[in-house]
Amino acid sequence: MKAAEFDYARPATVEEVCRLLDSAAGDGKIIAGGQTLVPLMVMRLTRPSLVIDINRIAALQGIAANEDGIVVKAATRQADALADAAIRRHLPLLLKGLRHVGHVQTRNRGTIGGSLCHLDPSAEMPTVMMALDAKLLLQSAQGSRVVAMSAFGEGVMTTVLLPDEMLTQIRVRPWADAHGAHFVEFARRHGDFAVVSAAAMVELDGNERIARAAFALGGVAAMPFRVAAAERASIGHADDAAFDRAAQAARDSDALDDPAFPSWYRQRLAVALLAKAIKGAHARALAKVKR
Repeated sequence: MKAAEFDYARPATVEEVCRLLDSAAGDGKIIAGGQTLVPLMVMRLTRPSLVIDINRIAALQGIAANEDGIVVKAATRQADALADAAIRRHLPLLLKGLRHVGHVQTRNRGTIGGSLCHLDPSAEMPTVMMALDAKLLLQSAQGSRVVAMSAFGEGVMTTVLLPDEMLTQIRVRPWADAHGAHFVEFARRHGDFAVVSAAAMVELDGNERIARAAFALGGVAAMPFRVAAAERASIGHADDAAFDRAAQAARDSDALDDPAFPSWYRQRLAVALLAKAIKGAHARALAKVKR
């Protein structure tokens, strides 16, 4: 199949994009990497009358550190984020998650913001940003607003983005340098979307026990989510048996159900992967403490 007929625009500024979205009256789509939008258009699952190419806009590309922490511009290529020194030093969880995204070719074109806006339940970036408690800057011709990643999703591949809004920045406050981070997933083949993924970050106290934790699961439910019960259960512990018990909280998740991967299977996989992610994050934090 081929995409339905559409108009094409290639603006040079964010303001111009916002004006175009406003004039499209809900029938415009932004394209950057095109890793999700192009297949959807080819299958005619989406038929926008206007496609807005943001690849020329320098203000939407790059990574910087400021008073808000690490700022990732929405159209930053995943490959560029993988090579960035600030990401490598301050956001190891993002680095680990990016390594699971598709293949080299996918990451060379795919963008951080694009993955978040499409919000595929099994995509790695939404799960990572959920664990990082990222803040998203949304902009329109009427102004801007900041939305927490935890409030960004509304359902399967559905976000709170209004038809005239675009994502311009992702803001993340890094944890202490000594924190540990780990990301694991199960997919049928390398490069496939994850059936289930798990992200974990921990900080330790003076007794090498977990003092702060953030755990997120992807692929289980309609949207990635934090596992607050597991986070609470892990505090004050430093042994694998306790981490296994904490991960049991994932068994009660409201899981997706389909013939290939029924809900009970996703729940069991979530428990196993979350336990592995917690143990990996703790081991990495411990190694940093003992340097």
